[in-house]
Amino acid sequence: MVLLLCSSPATAAKIDEQFRAWLQNDLWPQASANGVSQQTFEAAFTGIKPNLDLPDLLMPGQKPKMPKKQHQAEFGSPGSYFGPIGGVTSGGRSRAGQHAKTLAAIEKRYGVPGEVALAIWGRESGFGTAKIPNNAFEVLATKAFMSTRKDMFRKEVIAALVMVERGLASPKSMKSSWAGALGQPQFLPTSFLDHAVDLDGDGRPDIWNSVPDTLGSIANYLVNYGWVKGRDWGFEVTVPDSVSCALEGPDRGRKISEWATMGISRVGGKPFPAHEARAEGFLLMPAGRSGPAFIVTPNFYVLKKYNESDLYALFIGHAADRIAGGDRNFAGRWGKVGGLYRSDVAALQRGLEGLGYDVGGADGLPGFKTRRSIGDWQEKAGRAATCFPDKALVEALR
Repeated sequence: MVLLLCSSPATAAKIDEQFRAWLQNDLWPQASANGVSQQTFEAAFTGIKPNLDLPDLLMPGQKPKMPKKQHQAEFGSPGSYFGPIGGVTSGGRSRAGQHAKTLAAIEKRYGVPGEVALAIWGRESGFGTAKIPNNAFEVLATKAFMSTRKDMFRKEVIAALVMVERGLASPKSMKSSWAGALGQPQFLPTSFLDHAVDLDGDGRPDIWNSVPDTLGSIANYLVNYGWVKGRDWGFEVTVPDSVSCALEGPDRGRKISEWATMGISRVGGKPFPAHEARAEGFLLMPAGRSGPAFIVTPNFYVLKKYNESDLYALFIGHAADRIAGGDRNFAGRWGKVGGLYRSDVAALQRGLEGLGYDVGGADGLPGFKTRRSIGDWQEKAGRAATCFPDKALVEALR
């Protein structure tokens, strides 16, 4: 949810005053209770003012409104999301040899394939080349003070202060994205405290300057969220019309051999590996019938823990495959879908909720619960199931 802020100098000055009072009267007591010293607190916030240019902010006293447009690429048109993949895969291949010893150590210690860690590194920060110019304390404190997700960012700003208090970073080194994510793997501060590792052995985890620490921290993150050693992330498949697209989702798994018995087959004609066929898999159709389809493993949903988006996890898995085996596009073609306003998708979701469907919340984002609910409604209405929102569906369900 985004609300653009158009504040006069007088309004901005008032917000600054409220912000300083909030820091001292609200945030400082909690920081102190978490072991943060007055010296660390003052070093972090000296000269810091709210950044009113950040997205997802609310003026004090105002309520959030559903935006028309979707600004996060992960939730936009599925096909366009994969535009940058060539740079990630070519960059990953060029670095695979350069960092072969580090990647081998990561695979041995964590069981995470090196190409997966490379794909995430490339996607998150262009292998450390992306500019990350924001002051993390400015971003996190602004969002903790006046964003639509105050509670989340409050935890993050406290974690950032703890990082400095423990000597893991200096206030000046705490550079972040507009969302408050840090360093080359783009960890939020709580993720840094939970998952960052010192792989190069210099005594502290450094995700800003150390490639071994960056790659090791990415792998450790995935392991801590349940990465299963020896399993793939998934396979592109062909789904016959006899298999409903409404069967999608991580809560509707079955043995991959059972999906194959239903008529689902790998593109290219190869059988599923024997060890995968015996294990559980899940149907994934991120554009419904208007795009490629996949049978994914639990590791796909571990990738999704890095960024709560099907397209993000699919990008990483596909990029890793291309780093390891050469550039091959998906066999399935992405249709022209995803052009609706977010507010229109939310209206469709509310219509489905009124009919008793669980769409995962009327947030304007067509996740798997929304997609399969659409398919189920279409089937019951005697329509061809597409499992993806379009203008006609919005009008029918509004």
